Amino acid sequence: MRMENLNEARIYVGTYEKYNNGSLFGKWLDLSDYADKEEFMIACKDLHSNEPDPEFMFQDWENVPDSLICESWLSEHFFPLRSALEELSDTEQEAFMVWCNNSSHDLDTENCSDLIESFRDEYYGEFDSEEDFACQLIEDCYNLPEFALTYFDYGKFARDLFIGDYWYDAGFVFRCA
Repeated sequence: MRMENLNEARIYVGTYEKYNNGSLFGKWLDLSDYADKEEFMIACKDLHSNEPDPEFMFQDWENVPDSLICESWLSEHFFPLRSALEELSDTEQEAFMVWCNNSSHDLDTENCSDLIESFRDEYYGEFDSEEDFACQLIEDCYNLPEFALTYFDYGKFARDLFIGDYWYDAGFVFRCA
């Protein structure tokens, strides 16, 4: 899964009839212009109003996760997911996409609110490395005297943390569920 910004999602909408007749006529529609799928589909129908019953063909798309779209279908979950993600910062949205990809979450079938809640439970933040996370964890959670910190092996501690309790990808740290 690529790192999409769902607020910048857009789809090039044509029809199968036009395509089968050698035409790629269509238009890029910005999904941010629509509150829900119904409103988007009305815009698609208006765009291709010269066909009595247009069969829409999504010929290209940007910033839409592949699990939410294909050539002839846009998931009902796209708009609720986009709304749910608005409560996250840009960095958190990027981390959310990493988390979904690595945790095998299905954006098309899982409840958006539950996904966000699970993400928040498991997300620890952005760090330069596993060892940087280990250093921050020691500082936040353990009251070690200064002399003990000079002997502490943060690298080995990080290795132990990431063997089973945490995972790290693209600069983000998550707790294993």
